[in-house]
Amino acid sequence: MMDVAQSRLYYRDAYLTSFEAPIVEQFPMGENWGVVLDCSAFYPTSGGQPHDTGTLNGLPVVDVVEREEDRAVVHVLSRQLQGEIAVGQVDWTRRFDHMQQHTGQHILSHVFEALLDAETVGFHLTGDALTIDIAHGPLTPAEWEAVEERANELVFADLPVEACFVDRDAVARLPLRKTPAVSGPIRIVQVGDVDYSPCGGTHCRSTGIVGLILMRKIERKGTAMRVDFVCGGRALRDARRKNQLVNAVSAGLSVGDFELAEAVSRLQDELKECQQTLRRANERFLEFEAERLRASAEVAGGVRIVRTVLDDGGPLLAKHLAVRLMGYPATAVVLAYVDGNSVQLIVARSDDVPVDVRPILKEACRLIGGGGGGQPNMAQGGGSRTDQVEAALDQAVLSLKMALSQ
Repeated sequence: MMDVAQSRLYYRDAYLTSFEAPIVEQFPMGENWGVVLDCSAFYPTSGGQPHDTGTLNGLPVVDVVEREEDRAVVHVLSRQLQGEIAVGQVDWTRRFDHMQQHTGQHILSHVFEALLDAETVGFHLTGDALTIDIAHGPLTPAEWEAVEERANELVFADLPVEACFVDRDAVARLPLRKTPAVSGPIRIVQVGDVDYSPCGGTHCRSTGIVGLILMRKIERKGTAMRVDFVCGGRALRDARRKNQLVNAVSAGLSVGDFELAEAVSRLQDELKECQQTLRRANERFLEFEAERLRASAEVAGGVRIVRTVLDDGGPLLAKHLAVRLMGYPATAVVLAYVDGNSVQLIVARSDDVPVDVRPILKEACRLIGGGGGGQPNMAQGGGSRTDQVEAALDQAVLSLKMALSQ
């Protein structure tokens, strides 16, 4: 088995991005090739941290995994390497981002445990997400602020971050935040004299390099609370995006950013009032329109058959109008709503009209190239043959008349 501590160059120097190493083996991996080197600076996906990317002999490294049987680092490439020596180049932008986020996670997890006795039970890092799950209930605003404040105090203190392999006897004497699950020598990451944690990831040399730690959202995840946060460059980009958004909204509302919350609250109140006014206006319109359509409707078998085509107001208004007409006695409705290249059909009747409208609707929908269904007193359907709307309505009215005459 390969000596893990010696073969993984990032253990000795997480800032190392260029290296050369003999090729130990190559083998097919589906459509790709797996390459194992004598040593490597590439970090494989593990411990919640994603793998590094970069190149080997100029070929992109698309994945890096740890082989289970011998813990060898396997570099996944699109094709086999030539020669006996590989020249590796790690993508520093991705590596440094992961270092900032992972080191920031150690700091934040320590603070949650120190201040709230909240153990970290989960850690997840991707290219656009960074979360920890803590064993704690919902945080109060004061707890949120205290945790964030203390985490950034540790950042600003620029404490050294060191890592080393320790044997089991020495591990037992350390104030570890988390008990290691592996046997043998264990790699311990130490943040100043405040946090000791078993970890195989890549980390900054000091807490100051982590940059700002910004908690963005906390929500329940099962029995734990999931903390969404960002560090360093991600925190800068997040703050910049939000600042631009605040400035744009403030400018649009012609208020200062300190007045934004009040302005938004005022707009919400105005919106509620407008919605209530619109709702009342719609009710009056539906009442007027229903009266108008019913008054001019054709009568067959003692039933008024309302036949109409709507081209505005939307499908919801069409349904509301049909429901309003159904409330009148001795009334049937054949209604179409045309929206661009589609047609919605509604066939309905009042409770005192003994007709099942479902087969009437289906027959009409066939003319517009569609189908539908519903209840005996109201059925809906649709199609795309807008040129057949009038024919479909005529068919529905004819079917209604025939049903009423029986």
